[in-house]
Amino acid sequence: MAFEPFMKLFKGIQSRKSVGGISETQNFQQIAYLRNLQKQMTNEDVMNVPFDELKVVVFDIETTGFSPDKGDSILSIGATKMRGKEILDQEIFYKLAYFDQTIPKTIEELTGITNEHMKEASSLSDVLIEFFQFIGNQTLVAHHANHERNFMQYFSNKLLKTPFKHRIVDTSFLYKVVEPTTQKWTLDELCVHHNIPIENRHHALGDAKMTAKLWSIYIEQVQGLGCKTLHDVYHRIASL
Repeated sequence: MAFEPFMKLFKGIQSRKSVGGISETQNFQQIAYLRNLQKQMTNEDVMNVPFDELKVVVFDIETTGFSPDKGDSILSIGATKMRGKEILDQEIFYKLAYFDQTIPKTIEELTGITNEHMKEASSLSDVLIEFFQFIGNQTLVAHHANHERNFMQYFSNKLLKTPFKHRIVDTSFLYKVVEPTTQKWTLDELCVHHNIPIENRHHALGDAKMTAKLWSIYIEQVQGLGCKTLHDVYHRIASL
């Protein structure tokens, strides 16, 4: 899928804020183009791509809460690309998304994102469009991915009027095979378990980078168990 037309279409568009995080510059042409990109997404069977060739985008979001349908919103998106076990440090994404209400104090303290930061943030619709351009049709990876999936599905439909079609693979998909007795561990616990330094915690890009390191470790470990693809992992989980 070619994204050059996408860049030409959106180049120079100035992000503006309005109620609900919808950019004033956003129009039907932009929405139609994004829908077309979604339709062009390939149906490549990533489940059968060898791990050493598998391209993924590891991402994380910071939000105002846990319920997008009750008014919670995305404050930031951070991501890094990977190929196999390799983390592509130069191919990263980080954007703040405008929130038109007061950020809860607990969220400010947890994430470091303040109401002052919102003055320079882009509208959520523009951030989502940029994020989709960054990831293309690649598979996404997240830790405890239901949170990310719920927000991406909700706001893709609400703001961009298009369904969220990207596959998201949870890190647990791999660690259930490597450590089948492991419970639903937090990112902090898994990082400590694997001697990964905990840096920039609850910063979307910081969390994405730590998750990428976990993904890299678990790919190597499932390969050591004889799994060559995500499909092999699926079958091993089914047999547990």
